[in-house]
Amino acid sequence: MLNDCHIHTHFSSDSTTPPRAQIERAISLGMERICITDHNDYDAINEEGMTFLLDVERYLLAMQTLQIEYRKDIELLIGIEQGLQLHLRDYYDEFSKNYAGCFDYIIGSSHFIDRQDLYYPSFYQGHREEDCYAHYFDISTQRILLLDDFDSFGHLDYIVRYGPNKNANYSYAAFAEYIDPLLKALIKKRKALEINSSGYKYQLGVPNPHPDIIRRYKELGGTMVTIGSDAHQPEYIGHHFDDVAQILLDCGFIKYTIFRKRQPIFLPIL
Repeated sequence: MLNDCHIHTHFSSDSTTPPRAQIERAISLGMERICITDHNDYDAINEEGMTFLLDVERYLLAMQTLQIEYRKDIELLIGIEQGLQLHLRDYYDEFSKNYAGCFDYIIGSSHFIDRQDLYYPSFYQGHREEDCYAHYFDISTQRILLLDDFDSFGHLDYIVRYGPNKNANYSYAAFAEYIDPLLKALIKKRKALEINSSGYKYQLGVPNPHPDIIRRYKELGGTMVTIGSDAHQPEYIGHHFDDVAQILLDCGFIKYTIFRKRQPIFLPIL
């Protein structure tokens, strides 16, 4: 089975699942390795006053302990999902210095735009949905080009999870002028494209990003795709990975990428 490299635990503010439960679920599914990637969104507070700051020291200690405990059953990689914002470049630089060598894998994601959480309807109020989507892609492209310390860009069209009409009026073709620059930025910066299966959980019927975007990434010369469920509960570990594998094959990929000590490793899809 494909390795799941986007998993959350109770170290993320929006999950209550113990790391052990996620690991044991992955073992039961026959996975050879997983990467836990808990949230760290600095200077990001949602409308309910929730912060997404990771207690990095506690997190690393817990993950390192579990690595040893489960080393005969599964390879546990240590990751983090870093919320990207342009004004935090100095913070990311300092983070990289302080925790050099501590992480196998860093996902960079756009959860907040203009200091607003995309999860809430207020982000879209007073604006056309298509303008919100275009703005999200533009800002994300800038972040990819100007920020460096991440390995893969998470759930590229994340915004369609929460837009007023989700993906009912959304397609690659409708937003190609905004999506192509983002894909080209990933390729230029040698960053991977994450295929996030939680789109199925959010009733989109496809992963994030849409298969047409995955195909376009391949056409443009993209070679690195990572795979993650974004599971916050054990039942979503590896969710719809068979579908993701088939989509990748249909788009021309025969290998996917994991990261160990921040270095890409290519594994066969089949």
